[in-house]
Amino acid sequence: MFDPFRRLGGAVRRTRDAVFGQVSDLFARRQVDEDLWDELEELLIRADVGVPTTEYIVNTLKERVRRERIKEGEAARDALKQVLIDILSAEGAYGAMDVPTGELTTILVVGVNGVGKTTSIAKLAHFLESRGRDCMIAAADTFRAAAIDQLKVWGERAGVPVVSHQPGSDPGAVVYDAWQAAKARNADVLIVDTAGRLHTKFNLMEELRKIYRVLSKQDPGAPQETVLVLDATTGQNALVQAREFQKAAGLTGLIIAKMDGTAKGGAIFPIVRELKVPVYYLGTGEQIDDLEPFNPREFVDALLQST
Repeated sequence: MFDPFRRLGGAVRRTRDAVFGQVSDLFARRQVDEDLWDELEELLIRADVGVPTTEYIVNTLKERVRRERIKEGEAARDALKQVLIDILSAEGAYGAMDVPTGELTTILVVGVNGVGKTTSIAKLAHFLESRGRDCMIAAADTFRAAAIDQLKVWGERAGVPVVSHQPGSDPGAVVYDAWQAAKARNADVLIVDTAGRLHTKFNLMEELRKIYRVLSKQDPGAPQETVLVLDATTGQNALVQAREFQKAAGLTGLIIAKMDGTAKGGAIFPIVRELKVPVYYLGTGEQIDDLEPFNPREFVDALLQST
């Protein structure tokens, strides 16, 4: 029988083995004392949780331990789990997106080049198709010919049609044609790829605004979702990227890609806490079905398994 928790456990193995397993083992001691807090703080910072969120976690846990008069390490570890779960679930709406049938939902996907955006789009289309949604993809990253070609290849693997123009074409024109095609097809979902040139922030924002204008003329509610793909292997740099895209696009959710390839998975905590945007999915491998709806409790449980 397929076990999603087992696959999730494998995906976070590097992060768990590098740091979070040690966090779990830290609480195996019999008593909670000051040394424990110092060691916990050090481990969380090593896990790329960042100083502000580390301080928040430790101070919140200390207060909970004091308030609930916790003395034993195992009970303190359970309290830590709940603090981490609360951070990741505070915004609600985490996990698989609620995409209705019978009406067109437009999902704008943003992210810098190299984060796994193209493969994440294909995985998302495959995921939604496997759940009875008719999907189309708009190849609106027209600045890189390779991006268009790659998206077509992945679209074929997912069995999802890709609307594209020639490299260098107007992204807004691609989005317009794709939306019209999706509407004519009575598709449930249009997933729009966008250019990821974060180093030219003004151009990026202007391009995104144009795409928004094109979509809103077709449907005042579009895009219904604006999803940022982040590369888990970049740790705190992912937080920097997320801040910029939040300013430019107004995010509704996140896909954390390459979760299986990093020891820096702790960065997910400051990203969610600061941006106040839920995680929708985790990329757990290189295959087209390696996309898991995010569940905070399952994620934290997998991270804090003892080494």
